Amino acid sequence: MQLSIEPNNGIPIFEQLVRQIKFAVAEGILVPGQLVPSVRVLAKRLAVNPNTVQRAYQELQSEEVLESLRGRGIAVCTGAKRRCVSDRQSLLGERLGAVVEEA
Repeated sequence: MQLSIEPNNGIPIFEQLVRQIKFAVAEGILVPGQLVPSVRVLAKRLAVNPNTVQRAYQELQSEEVLESLRGRGIAVCTGAKRRCVSDRQSLLGERLGAVVEEA
């Protein structure tokens, strides 16, 4: 899974992480049961504060995209793909609407 952060694009870093993880699930890059990198590992890889990654993971857990597995880590939930595809479609719809409105 390749994530990238753009600190100056106006979208909070944790939100960028949430969106990119949802897109990865929707595209099948992350599959149900697959473990995601730990908070510390991902924070170090992206050069961001671990609290930022923790916030993104908490958001994804509250949306039932990720789940904590005691003693193993954090994994993609069963049924997460359906939710992520739906979220991606609504996000793309909003963006397209904004582009049409601006044009």
